[in-house]
Amino acid sequence: MENLLGLLRLRVRRGINLAIRDTRSSDSYVVVTMAGQKLKTRVIKDSCNPEWNDELTLSITDINVPINLAVYDRDTFTADDKMGEAEIDIRPYVECLRMGLENLPRGTVITRVPPSRTNCLSDESCCVWDNGRILQDMFLRLRNVECGEIEVQIEWINPPGCKGVF
Repeated sequence: MENLLGLLRLRVRRGINLAIRDTRSSDSYVVVTMAGQKLKTRVIKDSCNPEWNDELTLSITDINVPINLAVYDRDTFTADDKMGEAEIDIRPYVECLRMGLENLPRGTVITRVPPSRTNCLSDESCCVWDNGRILQDMFLRLRNVECGEIEVQIEWINPPGCKGVF
């Protein structure tokens, strides 16, 4: 991929207060899509507060393309039920990468991204320095559903031979 800027590691940590789609709970999983890529977490059975802790890796060729997340309830005999969706804009995170920072104390907050009508953040999200890496933790409010959030973290990976974002 000659247009590859880098890789983005997406840690899908957990769901919080997800909608009930079965009798008393849901068998939840997350589908992540971006620019023709489609990745899935594993299914966590019988939980409206699932803990996936799954790491998914996306190839980034355009930082303006959002990452789409959709939460589903796995059903055996019928189509899986959609339990909401969210979107991640990686541009604020990439701006932090482009600062070219080095040797900051661990835990240094580089920037804060407030929740707004144009993003899915349910709370302020910080880009934080962590031993030579920049991480961004996010709580995303799910859209088109009565309740639910998912917690995710993103981290940039620069494989050899890619363009990078600098």
